Amino acid sequence: MAAEAKARVVACPQCGKQTPWSSGNPYRPFCSERCKLVDFGQWATESYRIPHAEGETEPGAEPGQSDGND
Repeated sequence: MAAEAKARVVACPQCGKQTPWSSGNPYRPFCSERCKLVDFGQWATESYRIPHAEGETEPGAEPGQSDGND
C-alpha cells in the first residue's frame, strides 16, 4: 500500500485564497491566471518598490554625488 503524497497548499500571494502547490496548478503560486496577471501588472507599472531612505546613496556612488535624477 503506497502512501499518497498530500499536495502542499499555499496562500495565493495576490488574493490569499488557498491553492495547491502542484504541477496540476499551472499558475502556482497564484490561484488563477487573473491573480498572476494582476501581480505582473503591478511589477510592470513599478507599484512594488523597495523603500529608499532620504540621504542614502546608490550602490557604487561616491558620497555627495548626484544620481542625475535631481
